[in-house]
Amino acid sequence: MAELATIARPYAEALFKASASDLNGAQAWLDQLAAVAGQPELLQVAANPKVTPAQVFDLIAGLVPQGLPEAGKNFLRVLIDNDRLAALPEAALQFRSLKNAATGASDAVVYSAFPIDAQALQEVSATLEQRFGRKLTTRVEIDPALIGGIRAVVGDEVLDTSVKARLEQMKAALTA
Repeated sequence: MAELATIARPYAEALFKASASDLNGAQAWLDQLAAVAGQPELLQVAANPKVTPAQVFDLIAGLVPQGLPEAGKNFLRVLIDNDRLAALPEAALQFRSLKNAATGASDAVVYSAFPIDAQALQEVSATLEQRFGRKLTTRVEIDPALIGGIRAVVGDEVLDTSVKARLEQMKAALTA
């Protein structure tokens, strides 16, 4: 079987072309759909020959928190009918890459030991955009192991100002 990236590419490209007028809206429902469809238990149910494609569609569409627009429903039907549901999370990643390339943006993941409020996240995003020299789409993930501070990942670049990183630097300096 071909790699998921190869299978997902035409779906991501077709969705990108079809959603050119509302890339952010398409990205929002596609991320929700990918989160639901990426669950191994759901893929097992979908692979069961006793479960019809209509039942799989109803199950997945019912699990998407905000519901799906008509384009999302059509996209999901195509993936189910072509037995490509497992490629949905990869298609979402490739769609995001296409969208970022078109808008000149990059994804940034900010790891924090504590939740970050909207105002602080806006300030962090502005600082990171200055630091990395490009527009960023920022999301936050909680990582209590950091103790404090943040760790920002943009593509293959990392900016780590966490307490954990500083403690590791001091440990390395003391043991050297």
